[in-house]
Amino acid sequence: MNLVRLSPGLIFCLFFVVSHFTNKYVLSVLKFTFPTIFLGWQTSTGALLLYVTGKFGWVEINGFTRSAALLWLPGSIFFLGNIYAGSKALAILPIPFFFVIQNLSELVFFLIVRLTQREPSSWMKILSQTLMLMSAVTLIMHNLQFGPNGYIWVSIHLFCFGSYRVFQRSSKSNHLSDLEQQLINYMISTFLLVSAAHPTGDVFGALEFPFLMSYKFHSGCFASGLLGFLLLLASVKMKSGQTPLQCAIWVLMAKIMASGLSVFVFITELSPLTVYCILTNHAGEALSIYSDKIQR
Repeated sequence: MNLVRLSPGLIFCLFFVVSHFTNKYVLSVLKFTFPTIFLGWQTSTGALLLYVTGKFGWVEINGFTRSAALLWLPGSIFFLGNIYAGSKALAILPIPFFFVIQNLSELVFFLIVRLTQREPSSWMKILSQTLMLMSAVTLIMHNLQFGPNGYIWVSIHLFCFGSYRVFQRSSKSNHLSDLEQQLINYMISTFLLVSAAHPTGDVFGALEFPFLMSYKFHSGCFASGLLGFLLLLASVKMKSGQTPLQCAIWVLMAKIMASGLSVFVFITELSPLTVYCILTNHAGEALSIYSDKIQR
């Protein structure tokens, strides 16, 4: 019985880890750094799979009006900025570093909500945000070998991610289901990425990519598109059967699992101070979740 209740969260963690590892492999190991092509493939695959499974009734997509899609357009722009900047950062930074700085999106969300909606905050919430901020800043200052690009891109990523969460919470199109929101995100992102592929030169760069005819490259790209879709379904399934706090705990566990396992899969240099920053950052995230539980 307990295993049945835990299965949605465990499945989410599995797809979360494998999806990030696959993306990291294509972007960092194979060095396929042409985001409009890679992300265009992922979003078009996600849109197609959502559309087909919705038509067959395997997932619930009731459809949406053009006006609803237009109201959701800012959310789709934040989503595109989130995945584009995230892919650029993931190609450069180790996975544990990526999650430490990504966690600052919680700080972005916290500040925007506090400034716009005047929501009160407990001392525990402020302490948790401070822990995550200080650990991330210390990690960056102690690991400057990745250059400014990785940290700039991950900063854009966390801003878009945090802004997307705020928009999702306050949008007038909140009658859209998570899958309908994601379908709009996929469709708009695919259109914009395809439109930008030629002007950015990614098309010509991809044609000259040395692994273009490699089965490893094709397998990685195919898996990235499929796993992204399965991660979406696992996330929606988990949210439908558990409270937001339980979901937040599963997301934290998934990040810790991905960070811990990544050091055995990818080359990652970790000093004692870096390990301390990573652990402190995740402790701050756990404290943030606990403060939300107390406030409720």
